[in-house]
Amino acid sequence: MKKYEVMYIINESVDTEKRAELIETLAKIITDNGGSVNKTDEWGMRDFAYEIDDMHKGYYVVVAFEADNDCVKEYDRLMRINPNVVRFMITRDEASAQEAK
Repeated sequence: MKKYEVMYIINESVDTEKRAELIETLAKIITDNGGSVNKTDEWGMRDFAYEIDDMHKGYYVVVAFEADNDCVKEYDRLMRINPNVVRFMITRDEASAQEAK
């Protein structure tokens, strides 16, 4: 399995309780598809540099995880269709890629 990191922004209108459930649900997608979540770092509410869909703020979350390609593809698909996720970006941990060589 390869190491990845995803940063995503949750819509500011999602209340605290629902936000915690959403973060848990998004992590569960990884574990249900054979991956493992190593670390979840909540950065909190931050202002955007520019307006996105009439929004000026969002709740930032960074998750480090390990998964295979199929898990990452499914995670990407489900993130795209989730209405509460404003933006997201999945990157591969290059340090682990160098160690594997």
